[in-house]
Amino acid sequence: MKKAKRFVKFAYIYSTYRFIYVMINTLLLSVIEDVKSGTQGGIFDFNATLPLMMVQFIILMIVLNYLFYKPVTNVLDERTNYIRNSLTTASAYLLQADELTQKYEEALAESRKQAQNIIRQSQKEAQDIVAVNIKQAQQEAEKLVDEASEQLNVQKERALKTLEDQVDILSDHIKSKLLSCQFF
Repeated sequence: MKKAKRFVKFAYIYSTYRFIYVMINTLLLSVIEDVKSGTQGGIFDFNATLPLMMVQFIILMIVLNYLFYKPVTNVLDERTNYIRNSLTTASAYLLQADELTQKYEEALAESRKQAQNIIRQSQKEAQDIVAVNIKQAQQEAEKLVDEASEQLNVQKERALKTLEDQVDILSDHIKSKLLSCQFF
C-alpha cells in the first residue's frame, strides 16, 4: 500500500511538472514564432500578461493541490486504512472462530468418548452385577438343594431307624407269637 501511495504521489507530481513543462515550452515556441514573424497582436504577445498567466497557473495548481488533491488522497488513505483494518480484524475473528470451532469439536469428540466409556463401563458393571446375582442364586439354590438333601438323608435315617425299631418290635412280636403257638 505504501508503494502504491508513493507511486500515486509520484505520478501526480510528475504529471503536474510535465504539464507545466509542456505549457512553458508551448508558450516559448509561440513567443519565438511571434518574435520571428515580427507581428503584434498574435495569440501570445511577449509582455507582462504571459508571466502573470504562468503565475496564475502555478497558484491554481498549488490551490488545487491543497484544496482538492490532498483531501482526496487523505480520504483514499483513510479508506485504504479502514479496509485494511477491517480485513485484518475480520481475518482475526475468522481465525478465532476457526479455533473455537476446533476446540468445541474436540470437546464434543472427547465428551462422546467419555459417554461411550461410561456406557461401556455401566454395561460391564450391570453384567458383573447380573453374573454375581446369578452366582449367588446358584449358590443359594445349591445350598437349598444340599439342605434338602441333608434333610432327606436325616429323614431317611430316621425312617430307617424307625423301621428298624418297628422291624425289631414286629420281629419280637412275631417271635413271641410263634413261640407261643408252638408250645400249644
